[in-house]
Amino acid sequence: MEITDKKAEEIKDQSMEKKQVLTCYLVLASLVGAFGSSFLYGYNLSVVNAPSVYIKSFFNETWRRRYDYPMDNGTLTLLWSVTVSVFACGGLVGALIVVPLVKRLGRKGTLLLNNAFAVVASVLMALSEIASSFEMLILGRFVVGIDAGIALTALPMYLGEISPKQIRGSLGQVTAIFICCGVFSGQVLGLPELLGKESTWPILFGVIVVPALTQLAILPFLPESPRFLLLEKQDTKRAEKAYQIFLGKGDVSEEIKEVQEEKKAQTNIQITSVLDLLRNRTARWQLITVIIIMACYQLCGLNAIWFYTNSIFTEVGFKKETIPYITLSTGGIEIVAAVISGLVVERLGRRPLLIGGFSSMAVFFGMLTVSLNLQKTVLWMPYVSIICILGVIASFCIGPGGIPFILTGELFQQSDRPAAFLVAGSVNWISNFIVGLVFPFIQEGLQTFCFLVFAGTCLGCAIYLYFILPETKCKTFAEINQSFARINKISHLEVKADQLCKTEGNEFMNGEIEVLELVNEHKKTDNEYLKTEPL
Repeated sequence: MEITDKKAEEIKDQSMEKKQVLTCYLVLASLVGAFGSSFLYGYNLSVVNAPSVYIKSFFNETWRRRYDYPMDNGTLTLLWSVTVSVFACGGLVGALIVVPLVKRLGRKGTLLLNNAFAVVASVLMALSEIASSFEMLILGRFVVGIDAGIALTALPMYLGEISPKQIRGSLGQVTAIFICCGVFSGQVLGLPELLGKESTWPILFGVIVVPALTQLAILPFLPESPRFLLLEKQDTKRAEKAYQIFLGKGDVSEEIKEVQEEKKAQTNIQITSVLDLLRNRTARWQLITVIIIMACYQLCGLNAIWFYTNSIFTEVGFKKETIPYITLSTGGIEIVAAVISGLVVERLGRRPLLIGGFSSMAVFFGMLTVSLNLQKTVLWMPYVSIICILGVIASFCIGPGGIPFILTGELFQQSDRPAAFLVAGSVNWISNFIVGLVFPFIQEGLQTFCFLVFAGTCLGCAIYLYFILPETKCKTFAEINQSFARINKISHLEVKADQLCKTEGNEFMNGEIEVLELVNEHKKTDNEYLKTEPL
């Protein structure tokens, strides 16, 4: 009874602590940051689907006016493919240029500057029909891709650094929730009754200016990341004020002390380059883990689901005119699943949601393969296919849909974080491009059996995470880094020595002496450490 009472008290204390750290400024920063960033990413993923017929007609008509003959099917298909895929190319460019931006302008400053790309893109795309220039539409898609590439790095970094460790996962999941909201909004506004018709399709692309201007109007009044101010700008006063605003309390000495402990090892440390990060033994498996997770985020097969959705709904007996409205249910399920994930991620942890999400996707993909091959012979099998599709979507949004962005911010120290996000972003966008390029050939060659490829990918990722990924919930960044010390085959003393070896300038000699002292200490004490913690 006493043990049960203690556990109940601990759960109650944790719940009270979470309520205390969740302030209106944290909520406002996460909502405004996500609305002007990850929302636009999700919106631009789905917005091209509804007006595709009208856009192709616009391409053909513009070509005919210029050259006095209609566009051939091959050129039209190529232009349409470029219009869709150039978004991923822009995303890769954004991911590559974000590191110097977050270093010089900060996390908030980068988000504010990024709105310029969204505004320029909205003007280009909205005016493309009036200007009779499909090049403007394609260029606008590229520019808004740059916006998305920067946003998916700067936003998770900002939210991860302003959040207390008790709710870091929940606030980080806001990124995924707003991606789903963006996808759903693109589906809704693309309905024929709204903006998905020939006379209004350019407005569909122009409305992205609204989230951008909203963020520009509100975000300047919120503080910069306190960790960025303290660790990279050495501005203790502004960092303390930022913590006070975000946490809603005057005494932030504990938070400052926690960051100061990290600052001791981070003083005068250069922001790590990608090459240095690749060479860094203390971050080796963190980097491998992030690369695998971000690759599987795109290669898990969710995009393939949309290819079969309309045909499956048709098999069930739904009319062609009603299918776009029924498809909205998939967007609704995405939002609900992402919200549920945000509510439970601090209770269950990142690890169970990721492993469970990928495993469930593998199971549903296997079931979907069977149901698709039997739906012409078994009357009720199309309904099973629909359940499998919804199951894949829900499984993705509960874990793999948002947690990879949270983990990228959690697994690395302050000096390594920008380079880690650059690698993660590059892998994300390259994988996105590969899926768009390769999936039509996989589908054509394997037909419905293509889902077995995705099932294997999801299962392989789940197995890797089961053996490699430690739990990160409610841990400081230093504690998370130490969790990987064993798999990286280094001791806690070597972790500290590696940090000291990064010091530069006048601090180098002092750092070198301290490293030698650590090595001597390592020789005296590490034998006992290795006995208790075998590597």
